[in-house]
Amino acid sequence: MTTRTIGDITIECVEGDIVDQPDVDAIVNAANAQLRPGGGVAGAIHRAAGPALAEECAPLAPIRPGAAVITGGHDLPNPHVIHCLGPVYGRDEPADELLAACYRNALARAEETALESVAFPSISTGAFGFPVEAAAGIAIDAVVGAAPTLNSLRRIRFVLHGKGDHATYARALEHRLPA
Repeated sequence: MTTRTIGDITIECVEGDIVDQPDVDAIVNAANAQLRPGGGVAGAIHRAAGPALAEECAPLAPIRPGAAVITGGHDLPNPHVIHCLGPVYGRDEPADELLAACYRNALARAEETALESVAFPSISTGAFGFPVEAAAGIAIDAVVGAAPTLNSLRRIRFVLHGKGDHATYARALEHRLPA
């Protein structure tokens, strides 16, 4: 685990499974526009949360790239799920700005709900094709940039699938917030 602190907020990079983060108030879903179960992160979250999550999501859809909405966690150990639609790389432009907006808007939903902790996956880097190295820098910059404005959040975690993605996000965090 790589950890850095900015003010009274801890930012963590861990290798793991986004649906196995029982110590956070919300996990973030790398959602599709219709907020339906799918593959990757969205499929894993919907399977773990049960069918009631899809029922709660239906009236909130569709969402646009960069947007974020919040629901209950249902059968997850987390009280909430924040759903973000990341950009499809090479199609949704400006991709960098839309990806940064995902993180900022997710943090805004967490703040509106007075959450203390949130866990993000690597948004848009799977089926949506965003290069991991670029996505990591954008994600870390968005979170670090928003940190001074946060009131309730105290812990922000990036949960990365695999050693390579973890190392990439950890480097981005260490570069942005040197020890």
